Amino acid sequence: MIPKGAMICFVIGVIGAGILGSFLFQIANQAPTLVYQNGPSLSIIPEKINYRTGEPVHIRIINSGTTPLTFSDSSFGLKIRGLDGTIIYSPASDQIESMLSPHEEKTFVWNQTRTGGGKVFEGRYKIESNTSPNMGDALKKSVTINIFQ
Repeated sequence: MIPKGAMICFVIGVIGAGILGSFLFQIANQAPTLVYQNGPSLSIIPEKINYRTGEPVHIRIINSGTTPLTFSDSSFGLKIRGLDGTIIYSPASDQIESMLSPHEEKTFVWNQTRTGGGKVFEGRYKIESNTSPNMGDALKKSVTINIFQ
């Protein structure tokens, strides 16, 4: 027979672990929040952080500052990389300068394919964007997402 004290401690531990796990799961799945700043600022905000294989990834590139941002191509510098730095996907774009006015945003949808057309594997990927280097100090931002089965 198990002592009552041990059984009570076990039940309280299981309940506490469940509550803590639920709280940590909610924190881990929160997408980055948008904060506007004075001066130049670039933000990348995916719809969420965790995706299923094949699920479209909606990406917002936002000028979260008070000055216009210039990009060297029509895809606003968007690239998807593996964590080793290898470029997995870069949207087809014209090599013309693009601009984002303050508080303006552009939305892209990535269908989890490589630039060559093959599907990506499960794992972690970095979404990044950078402004044109000829605007002075180039801004570069990135956010990491997870793709699960």
